[in-house]
Amino acid sequence: MMVGITGTPGTGKSAVGRELGRRGYRVVSITDTIDAYVTGYDEERQTRIIDEERWASEFPVIDGFVEGHLAHHLSCDRVVVLRCHPEVLRARLLTRGYPAAKIEENVEAELIDLILVETFEGNPEDAIFEVDTTQMPVPACADLLQGVYDGTVSPSYGMISWLCETAGDP
Repeated sequence: MMVGITGTPGTGKSAVGRELGRRGYRVVSITDTIDAYVTGYDEERQTRIIDEERWASEFPVIDGFVEGHLAHHLSCDRVVVLRCHPEVLRARLLTRGYPAAKIEENVEAELIDLILVETFEGNPEDAIFEVDTTQMPVPACADLLQGVYDGTVSPSYGMISWLCETAGDP
C-alpha cells in the first residue's frame, strides 16, 4: 500500500511524515529522490526545476508513505491532500524566510485548491482524502493517515473551501 501525502508547501507534510516514521512506517521524502531529475533552477521562484514526468515514471512502488508536494503525481494507491487556511499558511511560510512573491504564490495555490485539482487529474476519486491541518496537532493528523493506510478512514474531499465562510456556500 503506497499512500501519497501531498499539499501546498507549509501544510504539514514533512511533520506528519516524521511522526509516521517514528511510529514505524516507511516514509520516503520526495526531496530525497529528486536530485537526479533536476534540470535547472528558477531564479524568480527560487526553486529547482524537475523533470516531473521522468521522476514519476521511475519512482519505485513502496509499502508506506511518500511525502512531498509532488506525491499526487505518483502511482499511489491512496493520496492524502493536506490543507491549511491561507492566513495560517502565510504565517508558516514567513517563518521559513521565503520571499514575499513565493509566499503569495503558495497561498494563492492553497486558496484555489490547486493541489487537490491536480490530484483529481491522475487518481480515482475513491482514493483521495483531504485533511485540514490548520488547527490539527501533528499526532492527530498522523492518526488519520494511519487510518487511510489501514483502510479504516473513508475517502473525503470537497469539504474544505477557503473562498467561503462555510464549505458549500455560494
